[in-house]
Amino acid sequence: MVSALLLIIIYLAFISLGLPDTIIGVAIPDLQRDFEIPLAFGGLLSMIVICGTVISSFLSDRIIKIFGTVKIVFISGLITGVSLLGFSFSPSFFWLLSFSLLLGLGGGTVDVALNNYVAHHFKAHHMNWLHSFWGVGATLGPLIMSFNLMQNSWRSGFGAIGMVQLSFALLLLFSLALWRKHKEIKYEKTPDSVHKNIFHIPAIPYALSTMLIYCAIEIGTGLWGSSYLIKIKGFDIDTAAQYIALYYFGITAGRFISGFVSFRLNNIQLIRLGIVLGLSGFIIIWISTSQIIVGAGVVIIGLGLAPIFPSMIHETPGRFGKNVSQRIIGYQMGFAYIGSAIVPSVLGVLYQNFGLILYPTALITLLLGLFLVTEKLNFLIRHKKVP
Repeated sequence: MVSALLLIIIYLAFISLGLPDTIIGVAIPDLQRDFEIPLAFGGLLSMIVICGTVISSFLSDRIIKIFGTVKIVFISGLITGVSLLGFSFSPSFFWLLSFSLLLGLGGGTVDVALNNYVAHHFKAHHMNWLHSFWGVGATLGPLIMSFNLMQNSWRSGFGAIGMVQLSFALLLLFSLALWRKHKEIKYEKTPDSVHKNIFHIPAIPYALSTMLIYCAIEIGTGLWGSSYLIKIKGFDIDTAAQYIALYYFGITAGRFISGFVSFRLNNIQLIRLGIVLGLSGFIIIWISTSQIIVGAGVVIIGLGLAPIFPSMIHETPGRFGKNVSQRIIGYQMGFAYIGSAIVPSVLGVLYQNFGLILYPTALITLLLGLFLVTEKLNFLIRHKKVP
């Protein structure tokens, strides 16, 4: 009973994690008009959020060991809620930049804490379902912001989501007893050298690279997909936008489905299956001239990518041991955000110079690279290239 109630709290936490992640882009046109800033300055907000998230992810191991998972989740709810309310009351663009950094710092550590907690205490299907609930939050965020943009302004949108975050923090106060009753993570005693020198583990660079490449693929697919469908496949703007929405729906639904599939397939098998499906989807949108078939390919890409990220996170304690998994997951999340920020921008430069016709081949190349890196990682783990 305690585990079931705690799972509900963690499900809500993952929705809370997803809510702020997708709202800045929706608000940028209004922000640009109100503060009379260039369009590129809007992108700066997102970059600062990512920088804050990367910093807090890399520092998460020490922070979580000092405060514990439940306090970190509570503090994060407060920080993100306050930062979003700060957005809504900001008198100048400078204040938006400051609250963007705070928003990022509030998001990184809690992401690591929850992922590590679930990887230790719950099965693979829970990890997939939880990440599907992140998709629910990521979907609701733009809807809430869009509603407020129509009814009022971007300020009320940030304020509304900020109040949701603060309400979640309040809920955590009432759930402290559940966390206390649930078994806390117990770390095995190991030599200090193991904790200090995880980068000496031969498999670590591959574990981090998989996260960077995967997130580059996921973000790069959504960021440039609509442009590809319009300019290369001849879609109108509205239809292209709807198809990209289907891509994100495919990821969310795919993670829910993967939870059931994980009863029969392990994490490594789910990753392999996801890569094969993703490759199939990209090949379909590359060679097909039918809009319906292209749309099916877009959904298949989402379904394929769905299990990869949660499966990689859930496999970390089994690959490297519980004693260092929290630190490794922190670095994994940091590299994931780096991949999300840098590689899609590099792809944009590539498409600008050589044409969007390279969209599917570039992402197929990245997926093949992901396959090679994950298989090398599996090889090193099988041959005991870990402490």
